[in-house]
Amino acid sequence: MKVLLVNHFPLEGSGSGVYTKNIAQHLLDEGHQVKVIVVDSEINDNYNFPVETILDYNFPCFTTHPKSNNQFYNLTREEMNQYLKRFIKVVINTAEDFNADIIHCQHLWVAPYAAKLSGIPYIITAHGTDIRGYKKDKRYRHIALKGAAGAEKIITISNQVHEDVKKYYFADEEKLKKILNGVDEKLFKPINIDRLELLKKYIKIDQDPPYLITFVGKLTNFKGVDLLIDAANKYEKIFPGITTLIIGNGESREQLEKQVEKLKLDNVHFLGNLPQSVLPEFYSSADLSIVPSRVEPFGLVAVEALACGTPVIASNAGGLPDFINEDVGRLFEMNNSSDLADKIIAALKNNDKDKKGKKAADYALNNFSWNKVIEEVLSVYQNVLA
Repeated sequence: MKVLLVNHFPLEGSGSGVYTKNIAQHLLDEGHQVKVIVVDSEINDNYNFPVETILDYNFPCFTTHPKSNNQFYNLTREEMNQYLKRFIKVVINTAEDFNADIIHCQHLWVAPYAAKLSGIPYIITAHGTDIRGYKKDKRYRHIALKGAAGAEKIITISNQVHEDVKKYYFADEEKLKKILNGVDEKLFKPINIDRLELLKKYIKIDQDPPYLITFVGKLTNFKGVDLLIDAANKYEKIFPGITTLIIGNGESREQLEKQVEKLKLDNVHFLGNLPQSVLPEFYSSADLSIVPSRVEPFGLVAVEALACGTPVIASNAGGLPDFINEDVGRLFEMNNSSDLADKIIAALKNNDKDKKGKKAADYALNNFSWNKVIEEVLSVYQNVLA
């Protein structure tokens, strides 16, 4: 089978990018031919499959991205049309040259519309940020609706995304297939590591902190990092020396740094964007990983942390309650920093890392392995082509 994967973003720096990269590699491992189209500001030749890169400096995104601070909503009508024409041209030409059997588009956005014009059967994975974009900028709605209408199947990654696709894109239940995201089990697994030596590479520290808290993700309002900082102001008083690492970047970084400064928090550190390859070291070293999102279509970073044997404290928002439970972590009331602080304090006092860590790793492996995900995705491809 020849599968063309299309994404509006690079293969690094976003959940849909990691999703696309994993699907491509696992399809290759299964003996299928794969080609990937992405929008990126540079060409990366480190993949085992061919990547067609649409070179576009400061490319538009739904939210912030490590490689771009532009957003779709900032584009003028002329810029929007240029982007659309360029995308359509590349998808149609590449699909024809590759002789693709099926196209798998990421996001209910521009890519499905381009795939529709190619005349090749296509499916879509809705990731959730596309739905935010649909609601925020009506200029793209007719394109998104046409793309959704022409798809053979739409994969949804959580219960919330599933219901939103039915609501906003008028999709029938028969057209939808819920397949939760997967985690790269070869990369994300428990690692024995000297925590102090790891921390010394990134921050000034002389002794191993009593506890380590991590956040990984974009620094933008809906990720709720400000809630974690407010919570740190409370739990630092209970656990002197506790260290909080904020890994990621985005439009809210300066504002969040000012919040830390205002609260005079000495042990909250911003590390910026880090390669995915080093994240397992931080997840494994942490006592807790926090996902404080106000909106979260799925929450791949939560699964990554669980896979590394670290309990997750997450907001009861979006797709997170679909898989975070008392066996592997805790949920707090969305947008409530006091409740978040209380949950963190309770988890540390209860020694959740030792009590829930092994169960969390097994849970992630058994329920979110990419081997399982790719079987379900391949089944969708085969049913479409049949």
